Amino acid sequence: MKAIELREKYLNFFKSKGHTIIPSSSLIPENDPSVLFTTAGMHPLVPYLLGEAHPGGKRLTDYQKCLRTDDIEEVGDTGHLTYFEMMGNWSLGDYFKQESINMSYEFLTKELGIPSEKISVTCFEGDKDCPRDSEAAEIWEKVGIPKERIYFFGKKENWWGPAGTHGPCGPDTEIFYDTGKEKCSDNCNPACNCGKYLEIWNNVFMQYNKTEDGKYEELKQKNVDTGLGLERTTMILQGKENVFEIEIFKPIIDKLDSLALNKNNESYRIIADHLRASIMLILDGVKPSNIEQGYILRRLVRRVIRHLRKLGIDTNELRNIAKLNIDTIKNMYPELEKKQNEILNTLEEEKNKFIKTLENGEKEFEKAINKAKQEGKDVIDASTVFKLYETYGFPTEITEELAKEQGFKINNEEVEKLYKEHQEKSRVGAEQKFKGGLAERNEETICYHTATHLLHKALRIVLGDHVAQKGSNITTERLRFDFSHPQKVTPEELKKVEDIVNEQIQRDLPVVCEEMTLEEAKKSGAIGLFENKYGERVKVYTIGDFSKEICGGPHVEHTAQLGKFVIKKEEASSAGVRRIKAILIR
Repeated sequence: MKAIELREKYLNFFKSKGHTIIPSSSLIPENDPSVLFTTAGMHPLVPYLLGEAHPGGKRLTDYQKCLRTDDIEEVGDTGHLTYFEMMGNWSLGDYFKQESINMSYEFLTKELGIPSEKISVTCFEGDKDCPRDSEAAEIWEKVGIPKERIYFFGKKENWWGPAGTHGPCGPDTEIFYDTGKEKCSDNCNPACNCGKYLEIWNNVFMQYNKTEDGKYEELKQKNVDTGLGLERTTMILQGKENVFEIEIFKPIIDKLDSLALNKNNESYRIIADHLRASIMLILDGVKPSNIEQGYILRRLVRRVIRHLRKLGIDTNELRNIAKLNIDTIKNMYPELEKKQNEILNTLEEEKNKFIKTLENGEKEFEKAINKAKQEGKDVIDASTVFKLYETYGFPTEITEELAKEQGFKINNEEVEKLYKEHQEKSRVGAEQKFKGGLAERNEETICYHTATHLLHKALRIVLGDHVAQKGSNITTERLRFDFSHPQKVTPEELKKVEDIVNEQIQRDLPVVCEEMTLEEAKKSGAIGLFENKYGERVKVYTIGDFSKEICGGPHVEHTAQLGKFVIKKEEASSAGVRRIKAILIR
């Protein structure tokens, strides 16, 4: 079974069980300051998991494009991916554990034909906060999983959330496929990383709310959130050894192997994964830069180029390999054809910039070699190696290779130490930046969310109808709004925008929500942001006679609640995209 066939089978199965099929959201989270990318299917559904009514009803199913940056350095083995698809089915206060487990088991065994004896499951063992999830275990026994293949683990393995410091959370049950490999020990179980057990599905039961003072209370609306990995499940169904052997990746791997002067499976996999991830990021509007999403894209593309060089492949082949990649997956993402030239040109431009960077790095390297010679050393300082990487993007392996050619060495342990110190600083900074958490929906963020609607409309009035939202990021302290515009917004224009927004706030306009079909929304004049993420029915928020947008919510009831709107900064975000940072004084 091919990946696209598995996706269709999954969606149709849950549609037959009363679920509404909703489209995938963008890889760039809307109004979510806690993450750079959509890393799981639940991210776009957070408002609905917290109680907002979804236009599709209480039972939903989808596939969600996801990107995780934690595993970038792990890619190259048989299983890690940065970009992947997560299929999910959702219950928003409708069914719970019994129906969720029954449907998962039925889909795996009857629809996909996976033998029951190949399935093992894990459940929450309980702790001082919440009891053992005996209910889930008993349901698994009833459907046919014997006790010896039901395992219990603590919060580290079998608990989800809360996403921030407080909010919805609960136990999960994870489903594992037995690959048939020998047990690594008598204690081998699904928590082991030896490769015998492969996690394929995770069913989260959001039944608790963690309060700000750390207590766990039963939720009134209990939700189910599940995730089944597309690539990994396709690999199992095709009897492949690793995900890079399935049809999504194999043409790329074969092409690289035919071009490579130096054969290397790890490099093939890194290129295949990173190139697909880069293509999907560009498709969703990300441009290479030195900050946030753009920085991750730049890092991915540059790793592709480094590994092309390592394989001895002419970097001018990048465009052809990327074109093959698009051709391979365009049946899964038809929108790729429309943006193909933009994607290929973006990759080409970034490649040329990186080649230039490497040339500059080589000049700095020569200076470092000459200095070492003058000092009578045969080792290049670790700080120099790290500076070449951090400042010039010069890969350590290239530095080491060039040093070796001239009879010099580098101290890998010292370099690694500097890397770890740098990563720790970055991690702490990221944790501080994103500490708000996914569930941070409160009065302040709701006000800022509403203010983005007023800002968007005001920008269109002052700058023109070409202005379209390209992303937003909201915290309890400010809003950040990205929009399409070819040049810097003048101080005079910004003043006009600010005045228009404050005028609408002072008018104390009512904010009204209506549900309608997407077609009705368009006819009513509503602006659709990230239009491809909407299903057949949508929510339209109308702010008096001023603004009308398709949006998930939530919003204030009337504009006077917002206080005074103040623009603090306007700057470039990426090519053709500007960014405004603003605050509300309440």
